[in-house]
Amino acid sequence: MTAILLIRHGENDTVGKYLAGRQPDIHLNANGQRQAHQIVDLLKSIPINAIYSSPLERAIETATPLSLERNLPIIEQEGLIELDYGEWQGVSFKDLRKLKKWKELQDRPEETHFPGGETMVGAQIRVYRQIDDIAARHQETHITACFTHNDVIRLAVAYYLNMPLNDIHRLAVNTASITAVFLS
Repeated sequence: MTAILLIRHGENDTVGKYLAGRQPDIHLNANGQRQAHQIVDLLKSIPINAIYSSPLERAIETATPLSLERNLPIIEQEGLIELDYGEWQGVSFKDLRKLKKWKELQDRPEETHFPGGETMVGAQIRVYRQIDDIAARHQETHITACFTHNDVIRLAVAYYLNMPLNDIHRLAVNTASITAVFLS
């Protein structure tokens, strides 16, 4: 089995405040930088064979300490990028909670289409195809690190657990957390 470590980027100043989405130039804050170095310590006894990342700065910055410590390049993968939240990108969670469509996302994510963005179903397909592709590039004994985002990880975990997409909000993914999936 190939082990894929899905690692959420470290903390930045947007976390919990607004939906950053695919906005460029969102960088780790001081705590996020500490978290990125803690990941290196947590994985020190794990033989990582490759490092993949979302192309967004906050994911690459989280992957960089591990890349430098292991002397492995960071391979950017578009399929690991954050969801396309369309018109919701950059909107505060306070304002989003007022929207009827936000309630739909909470109650029936499977039916959600972000205004001007992608659907949850489409995003999940993109994510699991990318992860399956990464796993196919490596031997069964390999352990691969993929640095990505909260909803990307939740969509992947729901898929690999065969969990209904409407139950995705039961999953929590903290900043700099590591979630392992094993693919054969």
